[in-house]
Amino acid sequence: MGGKQDGDEAYGKPAKYDPSFRGPIKNRSCTDIVCCILFLLFILGYIVVGIVAWVYGDPRQVLYPRNSTGAYCGVGANKDKPYLLYFNIFSCVLATNIITVAENGLQCPTPQVCVSSCPEVAWTVEVNQFSQKVGEVFYTANRNFCLPGVPWDMPVIQSLQQELCPSFLLPSAPALGRCLPLLNSTPPELPGISSNTSISQGISGLLDSLNARDISVKIFEDFAQSWYWILVALGVALVLSLLFILLLRLVAGPLVLVLILGVLGVLAYGIYHCWMEYRVLRDKGASITQQGITTNLSAYRNVQETWLVALIVLAVLEGILLLMLIFLRQRIRIAIALLKEASKAVGHMMSTMFYPLVTFVLLLICIVYWAMTALYLATSGQPQYVLWAPNASLPSCEKVQMNTSCNPMAQPVNSSCPGLMCIFQSYSSTGLVQRSLFNLQIYGVLGLFWTLNWVLALGQCVLAGAFASFYWALDKRRDIPTFPLISAFIRTLRYHTGSLAFGALILTLVQIARVVLEYIDNKLRGAQNPVARCIMCCFKCCLWCLEKFIKFLNRNAYIMIAIYGKNFCVSAKNAFMLLMRNIVRVVVLDKVTDLLLFFGKLLVVGGVGVLSFFFFTGRIQGLGTNFESPSLNYYWLPIMVSILGAYVIANGFFSVFGMCVDTLFLCFLEDLERNDGSLNKPYYMPTALLKILGKKNEALPGDKKRKK
Repeated sequence: MGGKQDGDEAYGKPAKYDPSFRGPIKNRSCTDIVCCILFLLFILGYIVVGIVAWVYGDPRQVLYPRNSTGAYCGVGANKDKPYLLYFNIFSCVLATNIITVAENGLQCPTPQVCVSSCPEVAWTVEVNQFSQKVGEVFYTANRNFCLPGVPWDMPVIQSLQQELCPSFLLPSAPALGRCLPLLNSTPPELPGISSNTSISQGISGLLDSLNARDISVKIFEDFAQSWYWILVALGVALVLSLLFILLLRLVAGPLVLVLILGVLGVLAYGIYHCWMEYRVLRDKGASITQQGITTNLSAYRNVQETWLVALIVLAVLEGILLLMLIFLRQRIRIAIALLKEASKAVGHMMSTMFYPLVTFVLLLICIVYWAMTALYLATSGQPQYVLWAPNASLPSCEKVQMNTSCNPMAQPVNSSCPGLMCIFQSYSSTGLVQRSLFNLQIYGVLGLFWTLNWVLALGQCVLAGAFASFYWALDKRRDIPTFPLISAFIRTLRYHTGSLAFGALILTLVQIARVVLEYIDNKLRGAQNPVARCIMCCFKCCLWCLEKFIKFLNRNAYIMIAIYGKNFCVSAKNAFMLLMRNIVRVVVLDKVTDLLLFFGKLLVVGGVGVLSFFFFTGRIQGLGTNFESPSLNYYWLPIMVSILGAYVIANGFFSVFGMCVDTLFLCFLEDLERNDGSLNKPYYMPTALLKILGKKNEALPGDKKRKK
């Protein structure tokens, strides 16, 4: 007797009746003030980091191409020259590799000049032009592709030797602000360029594909032709999601039954298929003892033991599901009733369905702020230039100290080393901001995770407060606040910013630990032995499970905070104890809700995807000229965008519904422990739940005889 009582109290004592409780507590105080102050100070520091990055950073280093002198193309003195021309683009592939080029901002060891337009025709300096002047060969022929400051009367041969003017031009087109040769261009016969060096080889040193510009243009054309139809598809997804949630009050029971029977049918067919395959292979005598152990996984399909194991696993799952239906049928009915009640709550407070838009905007602000701060921090150093030559081993170059600092505005034109030039190397790491760059970036990443988790926590707590006011109202028309969502939003921000920050910080630390572990695993992947990889995998699995548990605990803690207004630790403890006292109900409701919401997402996303496929591929005929599918380069593009958008919309709507179910479930469990249905302590739960539980209220909803 005493042992049973001790077991019941292992997860805390049931909640006691409180005659003053009328739903979410209105007279509450601020919680977790220390964490609130810490969070506000952190946000203030995050803003300071953004200001420092804005003062010292220069995103033009990434957004605009830069010529050999370090000047930007398209801004300042080069405002009318937005494109960058490489004198010898083949040096991008002959002297370096794609990774080095990408790290240097698409810089190649060849002179680069800002131009107003890219060359349209192929041209090469002829031998008889070597003795002529630069002005005669380049300027008068409208070939303004020499470096700035090259005099008119300089001999062409001298300008070519000092690499002040290009020795050849190729028909090019602008891409990413650079003049890149066309695919059908023929490389000139020049020293240092072999006959098997193709145009695509040279450009691959800059980009992964020469068709990047053409593909991007086609993609923009497709979006321009189909954007309104994509909006129509997203509108269909919105309507389907809303209708599915609102109609659950009518079809939740039959739908859950159909889904469960469907799962049973799929498992039954799997058992039948495994049995047929097993019988055929058994008659053939195909056994794993004959084949042996192999790393070829497809070979196991041809042995009878594989299908026997699959048959046993499916049979066990089928048996477990049937036993659950038999012994947990009442709890499944409770779960269905809560789903119906959640549908009613959402229908009564339609504004909650669009609260994910607020969350989306806040998340977008956090991500954009972090991205801009990281970009400005990454470009906070000054460009550094060093001496470089294509062949530094020549005797004439031995006296030149390569990789020493130089001034790009004063190119070493008089040096005896051929091809010697001053090129960009990297950004300086001197200065307070540059020396602290890594620490500031870490601060920014921590700020990103913490703010994102706080915004998500805010949304969960606000929705929980709104839905809790629905459950704890005996008279739904009179006791629910006029603006429950706005009231919950203001109440949460005013009193519980610190509690939300506390829960978000715990989750952030775990997520940061996972990121660090992934980084270490990626860096040491080649040097790890099997034992180390197994240990690393176990650590990653443990952190993943810990993150999932903390998310689950935080979610329920925010519900308790929204209802009772207590601090995070107390709310998390009370929520955990309440759930553990009703663990079977928790598991059943969670799985039934997951199954139902998965089917809802599948219905919305699949429906929009099928409609988009038939429409954009022109397979729907007879809609009239106003509803004809547009002519597209890639018909799959609007289809994929429509499917992705439909998933985002469905996930947003169903996340609200899932929060509603979880909130009503916790309120239902509290209601069972607090009240007994008497005149003084009536149940708040709906009539359907009372009938399932075999209980009744002596006091009708809104009965004035209820004692205060």
